[in-house]
Parts: sequence; structure tokens; C-alpha cells
Amino acid sequence: MNSDALSALIAKNPSLKAAKAKLEAMEPGAYCIHRSWGFGQIKSYDESAQRLIIDFKGKRSHAMDPAFCINTLDVLPPKHLLVRKETETKRIAELVAENPAQLIAEALEAYPNHATSAIDLEITLTQVVGEDKFKKWWASAKKAVAKDPRISVPEKKTECYILRETPVSAEDEILEQFHSTRSARRRIALAEELLATVGKKEIKTDLAAILKAIADAVKDSNQLDASERLYGAAVRDNLAQLAGSAETFEPSQAALIANVRDLPGIAEKIPVHFQGQFLELVKNTHPIEYRDIVFNLLKTSQGKFTTECINFLVENGHAEDLAAALRRWQTEQNLRAPVLLWIVKNRHSKKFAKLLNDLITPRLLGAIFFAIDYEALQASSARRIPLADILSEDTDLIADLLSTADPETARDLANTLMLNQGFEELTKKSLLARFIKIFPKIQSLVASDAESREEQLLVSKSSYERKREEYEAIVSKKIPENSRAIAVAREHGDLKENSEYKMAKQDQQVLMAQKTNLERELGRARVTDFKDATTDQVSAGTVVEVKSAATGHLTKYTILGAWDGDPVNHVISYKTALGAALLGRKPGDSVTVRTGNAEETYSVVSIARYADTVA
Repeated sequence: MNSDALSALIAKNPSLKAAKAKLEAMEPGAYCIHRSWGFGQIKSYDESAQRLIIDFKGKRSHAMDPAFCINTLDVLPPKHLLVRKETETKRIAELVAENPAQLIAEALEAYPNHATSAIDLEITLTQVVGEDKFKKWWASAKKAVAKDPRISVPEKKTECYILRETPVSAEDEILEQFHSTRSARRRIALAEELLATVGKKEIKTDLAAILKAIADAVKDSNQLDASERLYGAAVRDNLAQLAGSAETFEPSQAALIANVRDLPGIAEKIPVHFQGQFLELVKNTHPIEYRDIVFNLLKTSQGKFTTECINFLVENGHAEDLAAALRRWQTEQNLRAPVLLWIVKNRHSKKFAKLLNDLITPRLLGAIFFAIDYEALQASSARRIPLADILSEDTDLIADLLSTADPETARDLANTLMLNQGFEELTKKSLLARFIKIFPKIQSLVASDAESREEQLLVSKSSYERKREEYEAIVSKKIPENSRAIAVAREHGDLKENSEYKMAKQDQQVLMAQKTNLERELGRARVTDFKDATTDQVSAGTVVEVKSAATGHLTKYTILGAWDGDPVNHVISYKTALGAALLGRKPGDSVTVRTGNAEETYSVVSIARYADTVA
């Protein structure tokens, strides 16, 4: 805005005098960013209305009072990345694609003191690169930026990226961070970075101080858990080799894994790139029993460590033992989700196809369904289940697993699928279609499911809540407790002679049957307050007075929902023999009800509404 317009605005709002310089920058053509509206360009200033006219993305010609936006709108300098994306589109696109480190350097030049917080920089870059592409781009760009000697990279998002006046080598930057931290964990990570940076190049650093600090951390620090201590020892020994040190350090890597019982806990947390080295270390430390140790590690492995264990066993000549172990675990229902995932992913690979051929059976599909259901029940939140994902995404998987199935087995597996907690309803129907393609008669499952849904059950609110509580107790408490009992029983050894395991599995069958039955009942339930009942004829929600033909005795029965019943107070369900016989009857009608071997005849005397008795 010009000087006259600015003077008029300040005269009207004297408090704006302190922001005069900022207001002067709000001139037509300037780019700005607003706290709520985002990036935009000032197009003009309406002097009569004393309003800035700004084009924001998604809202053109938006009028804003400078007095109200002075603290929420900032004019951006011409070198700001968001401005340059508009004025130097081709140049910025080239930097994004080819030289992210230079892009960051030029971005920092536009800030006071050539520095800005990691949060601010990432927000800006997200707008420059595009929200859909940013995450993947930034993961790669950060590696390039970390190697650039001009840029100081912060440890935390609340700290700043800084464009240095004098470039600092990656080696010097690592050393500076190393000496400024007391965290043993951080020092080990920085020492590893130093190893990767110097490699076989000329070593400019005196490694003795670094080596001593890492050795002391591995030996004495109480900040490290067992896996971090082992990895620190590996980094320490690599540093010693690079430094040409002949010193023997304690504890050695072998000493740290001497106790076989500690290995599963260590394996669970070691870095991915150290997993292969860890298995070789196990072999060298336990040369006689390493095979059995690795099999035990495989049984409870996760993620990439599963693949690492299998490759290690095959490369060390144990492929036949591996195939036998996988078949045994399948028979014992001991195949866990990560191993199952590896099997189905590698079933067609040239390296493993022969080894896995005997496992690709309907039984494996049953194990997969069980693992998915178990994981869904254990999950405290809605998270991805990789086994469920691959079953949906791999369109040939179900066909491969059912290739040797008979119709009855396929139907049982389809039923298991429809009751599984790990799939959404649409996904279940999609997977069921693959069953039907191979076994068309399974189509009847869909029809019977639809029929069962049509046959609704009228239930009272209180009985529905009781049934729902019963279901929740089974799903959230009893089934998880049973799953843990099975896992504990498995650890006791030979399953053929393991009575605890057999009892736990029997309990599992009962619980799963109860769960299935409750799901079906709850799915059919329609909660009602019985206010729709009339006195024209007997229905759910009526109070019926009947007279016994044998004794002449009068009795009032309250007929309520499918799950209601209180014999003492003569409350019965409309699904009971007497309740069902009375439905549709009118005063004066007679009914005969068989109870066991006896028959009794009643006549309907009167009908009242239950809702009126509780109003």
C-alpha cells in the first residue's frame, strides 16, 4: 500500500504504527502466507474499504483488514521457496528432482541468520514438493542433506537446520556431536556413522578417544539393554580394526551372547543390518547347538529377521531340516504369523519352491485364518495385519492353498473366513468369491447367511446389553487368556503328551463356538421397547391372562423378547413353547402345549400391553 493509504490506516488505528514496516511490505504483487488461509498473493489494496485483496489457493479476491491480519499474515521475501515455486517454477522443480541438498541450502538462505526449525522447513517443503510425494522424497533427501558440509542437521524437530558460513566435513560434524553428547546410545550411533563416513579413506581423526568412549559405554553404561550392548560391542570392534588396535576388549561379543536364554530378547531388538552378523556370531559362539538355537529364534521371529534366519539355515546346509521343522510346526499348530507370511510370499520362488511345496495345502490356509483372527483379537487398535493384507492382495493365494481341498474342507474354511475378526465384511465377501470360483456350491453360504439375517430376534434392551457383555467378556478376556494359556503350554514340550495343551485347545474350541453363536444372535437382534404391541392379539410385549382347562387356575404371563425369562414372576420369551403357542391368539381362543410327556390346555382370558404396566 502507498504512503497515503498507510498514513490513513495508521490514523484510524494508531496501534498499527509499530507495525509500519510490515504494512509497507504488503504491496500488490507480494506473496504472503496466512496462518489459516495458507499461501497467497496480494493483488491490490482497496483504499475506500481499507482492505487488502488477496488471492489464496481456493479463495480468490479475498478481502482482509490489515488491522486484523497484521499478526496472522506474513509477507514472504522473494527468495522464499514458496515464492520461488511461483516465480522460478522450472528451477525449483529441477532442484527437487536432482539436488535436494542445494534446495535446502537455498531455502535456508531466505531465513534470518540462515536458520529455521525442522518443523517449519518440513511444512514449507511439503507445499513445494506436494503432500502426496513429500514423505518418500524427504526420506531420500535427508540422506543427501546429512552429507552436505554446508548444512547443520538437527537431532530433534524442535531444533534448527542451519546453513553454515564455513562448510564442515561430515567427519568433523559427527565428531562434534559425539563429544557434545553423554548418551551411550547416541555415541554408538555416531560412531557407526563415523565408520561409514571414513571407511577406507585416509583417516583424519585420532580414533583412540572415540574407541575408548565406546568401549567404556559397552562395559559400564547402564543406559544400554542387552541388544544395544551387543551392537555397541560390534561397533567397538570395527573401530578397533580401523584404528589398528590390538587391544582385547571386555565384554567380548561372544561373552554377551553366551547365555542361550538371552538370545530371543536380543534378537528382537537388534538393528536389521546387524541380523546376519548376529546369526554368524551365534554360530561361532555355539558351534554345536547353533542350528537348534536358530530354529528357536525363527519360531518367534518378526519381520526381516524371519527371512534372515531362513536364509542362514539354508546357506548352512539345513534346508531339509527346515522343511521338516515347518511341517512339524504346522501339525502342532505352531506356525506363527511372520513365518506364515514368509511361506506364502516365497511359495513360487526358485530358491524355496521345492522346500515349501508340501506346505501349500488347505491346512496352511486354516493356520493363516487362525493367525489373523488371533492377531485381530490381540490388537488394541485398528492396525494393519500383514497376513490379511497379502490374502487380499495376492489373487492366486487362495486358489493355490485350495488346490488339493475337497468340497467339505473348502466349505469349512469358508465358514471360518466368514467368522474371522481380522477382515471387514466387504473383504470377506471378496475372498469368499474366490472360494466360490473354485467350489460353486459354497454359494449357499451367502444365501444361508442372508436368510439368517432376515430372521430377526425381538429382544429387550436389558437382555441385549447382557448378551453383549457376555460377548465382550469372551472376546476381550476369555479368548486372550486362553491364547496365552496355549502359548505357555506349548513351551512345555511334546504336544502329544501335553495334557495342559490339549485342555487349552479344547477350551479354545468351546470359546470360539460360543463367540460364533453370540455373533450370530447379536447380528439378528432387533432391540425393542414393546410399545408397538396391541391388545388385539397375543404378541411379544403383551401380558396374557390364561385359564388352565384342567384346574381352572388363572395365571398372568408376560411375553417378552427372545432372551427374556423370569419363571418366578411368570416372564417368558415368545420363543418358548408356551409363548410361541400363544402368539396370534385372541381372548376366548384355546391352545394346547406339550411339556415333556404331558400336555396342558389353556384358554386366553384377557390381553394387556406390557408397556402400560411399566409406564
